[in-house]
Amino acid sequence: MDRDYSNLLALRGLVLYLLPFIIVGWLIGYLWPVLTIALTGLIVWHYYYQQRLTRWLWKSRNLLPPTAPGSWGYIYDGIYRNQRRSQSRRRSLAKLLRRFREASEALPDAAIVFRSDGSLLWSNKLAQFYFGLRWPEDAGMRLSNLIRYPEFFAYLNNGDFSEALTIPSPMRESLDIEIRVMPYSDDQFLLVARDVTQGKQLDTMRRDFVANVSHELKTPLTVLQGYLEMLTDVENVPPAMAQRAVDQMQQQSDRMKNLVDQLLQLSRMETPSHDVFEQVVDVPALIEELRLEGEKLATDKQLTLTVDVEPIKVYGKGDQLRSAMQNLITNAVRYTNAGGQIRITWREVNNEVEFSVEDDGPGIDSDHLPRLTERFYRVDPDRNSDSGGTGLGLSIVKQALQHHNSHLEVNSKPGLGSRFWFRMPAGLVVDS
Repeated sequence: MDRDYSNLLALRGLVLYLLPFIIVGWLIGYLWPVLTIALTGLIVWHYYYQQRLTRWLWKSRNLLPPTAPGSWGYIYDGIYRNQRRSQSRRRSLAKLLRRFREASEALPDAAIVFRSDGSLLWSNKLAQFYFGLRWPEDAGMRLSNLIRYPEFFAYLNNGDFSEALTIPSPMRESLDIEIRVMPYSDDQFLLVARDVTQGKQLDTMRRDFVANVSHELKTPLTVLQGYLEMLTDVENVPPAMAQRAVDQMQQQSDRMKNLVDQLLQLSRMETPSHDVFEQVVDVPALIEELRLEGEKLATDKQLTLTVDVEPIKVYGKGDQLRSAMQNLITNAVRYTNAGGQIRITWREVNNEVEFSVEDDGPGIDSDHLPRLTERFYRVDPDRNSDSGGTGLGLSIVKQALQHHNSHLEVNSKPGLGSRFWFRMPAGLVVDS
């Protein structure tokens, strides 16, 4: 169909249509009646094709337009072409929207699109997980009604989005969600939310770590400073007091050295490494060494150490396994009452190999069990207690076992003693 349709072309078609009627009417002497009949027929013709156009646009399911002569053919063809272009644009927009949603779903953050009045337009699945939204069911509802936090309501109403807002997740209060809002059109905003729980926990752990280290070092340094000030006037200090001061300073310096050594050991264990085990660890020989060391520590308390060891060797890191087992045995010796018994076992259990240290000491209340492997956490609140360590031993055990695909288990009840144990997977057991 010719696209160069113009008013001149339409006028020429009208003239060619009316010219025969004009000639016939002039010849028979009825020009105006014949011309009226011709124009009436033209109107009826136009009205007919107008009705066909209306039926095609509103009732027909066929995308192809009906055939029509003259100017109506141009009209039908133009509408059809516009519809095809509109369909192509809609497909392109739908494809673009689908890609946008797929990209939004792949984001590690929650994404919400809403209008300036706060009504929800769209949200990805992570936003539905964080905030309990349902899309498209919640489309059009105000976000302040869906996320019911006064801080969030004030944040939206204020309209100042230069700073981020952190609120608990409505679905899981243990999650802390950081919210940022960015305008990207005159009437729409993009809300991006991410889980900052781990970051906040790490900040809290860092502050606690610094505070605990400072506290641990403060006590021995205070003792050292006090005795040094006393010894500045050594001539007036009785020999017995001077000797006691030297012994105390030696004890406190050993305590600081032990603390620093354990911190360095933890730092080395936390450094990422490839857990490829080629070293064979002779665990029975290692336990025998640790038993002798434990008996020396237990001499004053007259403890009884019994050992039940099967001849099983494993692949692993000998220094880390030694640290883990040594800390468990030392803790048992430290906290078991005088005259008590400690039982150390190394045996095969269900194709795995288990190390266990069991004592008949005072036991541990269940409230403390989940936190035993935290750094500097101690059941005994008295940091200066003779039986109290640095609070890092079980943290070292935890890190060492993680490198061997294992974890520490604790069974304990007040007054009934404690059992600390772990199992190493069958893949690390050396075939005999």
